[in-house]
Amino acid sequence: MVRPAVVLAVLLCALSGVSAVTAPRWHRLTPPLSTPWTDSVSPSNALPEYPRPQLTRPDWQNLNGVWEFGTTQAPFGQHLPERILVPYPVESALSGIMRHETRMWYRRTFAVPETWRPHRILLHFQAVDYETTVFVNGHQVAHHTGGYDSFTADVTDALTTGPQELVVGVTDATGAGQPLGKQRAPGAGVFYTPSSGIWQTVWLEPVAPVHVTRVDTTPDVTRGAVTLTVLGADGRPFHAEAIDHGRVVGQVDGLAGRPATLTVARPHLWSPDDPFLYDLRVTLSTGDSVGSYFGLRSVAVDHGRLLLNGKPFVQLGPLDQGFWPDGLYTAPTDAALAFDLQQEKALGFTLVRKHLKVEPDRWYYHADRLGLLVWQDMPAMPETATPTPPARANFESELHRVIDQHRSFPSIVTWVPFNEGWGEFDVARVADEVAAWDPSRLVDAESGVNCCRSHPDTGHGDLLDDHTYPGPGTPPADATRARVDGEYGGLGLKVRGHEFDPAGSFAYEMQPDSAALTRRYVDLQHQLAGEVRAGLSAAVYTQLTDVEKEVNGFLTYDRRVRKLDFAVARQANLAVRSAT
Repeated sequence: MVRPAVVLAVLLCALSGVSAVTAPRWHRLTPPLSTPWTDSVSPSNALPEYPRPQLTRPDWQNLNGVWEFGTTQAPFGQHLPERILVPYPVESALSGIMRHETRMWYRRTFAVPETWRPHRILLHFQAVDYETTVFVNGHQVAHHTGGYDSFTADVTDALTTGPQELVVGVTDATGAGQPLGKQRAPGAGVFYTPSSGIWQTVWLEPVAPVHVTRVDTTPDVTRGAVTLTVLGADGRPFHAEAIDHGRVVGQVDGLAGRPATLTVARPHLWSPDDPFLYDLRVTLSTGDSVGSYFGLRSVAVDHGRLLLNGKPFVQLGPLDQGFWPDGLYTAPTDAALAFDLQQEKALGFTLVRKHLKVEPDRWYYHADRLGLLVWQDMPAMPETATPTPPARANFESELHRVIDQHRSFPSIVTWVPFNEGWGEFDVARVADEVAAWDPSRLVDAESGVNCCRSHPDTGHGDLLDDHTYPGPGTPPADATRARVDGEYGGLGLKVRGHEFDPAGSFAYEMQPDSAALTRRYVDLQHQLAGEVRAGLSAAVYTQLTDVEKEVNGFLTYDRRVRKLDFAVARQANLAVRSAT
């Protein structure tokens, strides 16, 4: 019996002029550690989920899978010598390449369904690190700089009959002048293996000539409403409906490009203890219709305390680096992506600080539905370099795009533009601009303002953020800002057989075994509860998982071992939350 997948592979090879016998094949390589999801990754299921939960349409085509790969020259009409599994970074084992490249080419063909032909065809890249040029049938359709934001090309006018050739060229120096977070070299202390090239989903979508490109939602808890701004079809009438379990509970008519207020009956607020989400349907007068969702919640600072929905609320959670031993920046599967957040909920946390990385949209969707507050860091530029004027402009441009693309996720409550002085510049001005770009959220002007390369405290932003290890820290009283511990903890434990580098493993304070780690963690949380009673509003423990040489996680880097007693840790965390 011939499998359909085999037939499809032969047909694709025939269409591209490659013999099915001689064509190279993709092979998963062996990562330094395997996760529970490593072996389930294959060309047939490379992140098949719809990648954009806040702007959905029924018709789309996923282009994840095996692509041709090379490093020499633009391969128009030519075949490349290697095979890579998109969207896993070139340095990862799951990619099948597992080496660093600064210049790379991707190639594949795709087919456009005949039913799509009356529409405009959009090609979406959720994230590529770092400078990307895209060609369809030899025509350049996009050029993008930035490793953490998505971009789109209308490829309609470049299409021909038959198979369509897609070529993507990527340059990633992983160096000065670009936001790169913690990407450096494998096992470089508190820095880690870089992730170059395509690292999030690539996909196609048919749309009407006039269509919605984004729906911004801003909650207004006091009015039981959400402000909608429909983008992409300026001046066109639209109708929007808020839906609760299939029942319309609010609706509004408006004009695209202008804010409209949608009020809901008997508003149900969103919080970590009750992460309620409304479905949203927006329909243009031209017929384009998109699905989305929103949550009603507010965040504020009052008399030095963080408020959620108008009430004091302790924000407690881990530092979350978002690295994987098999996929690096890219979680092996969507279940793996959700797993980390599920563990944070199991530990009784209300917060996660997404540290110096921006995740795929589905990660924020999982945070929204599970109920976790997110502090979103902007990935830093290199910590040892003084940014040049072009580098500063580039950083601010990408920061602005990141905020725009994530402004409607209710889980995100705080923007963090700088960390410990790494690649920092004009801290006060940038913090004020972030607050102006998104007045609905808080701004942590510089996490760890007491630490490392930070300039003296500017007094700007909504949080006064202390980093102390093992801590907890005791930031001084402030007249207008909430006092928080943006990092503390770092308790370590080596688990044999689950270390990235057994000889080089380290932490801020090592423990001999799981029982000792649990006891020490409970002691830290007991001290933290005292700080909360004294006015501390939030704390971020380092960290959720081990990452490469760092062994200070609740979980090992491969996510296979819980390193301390989760039930005991949860009770300690709940005691901190109730210590107001």
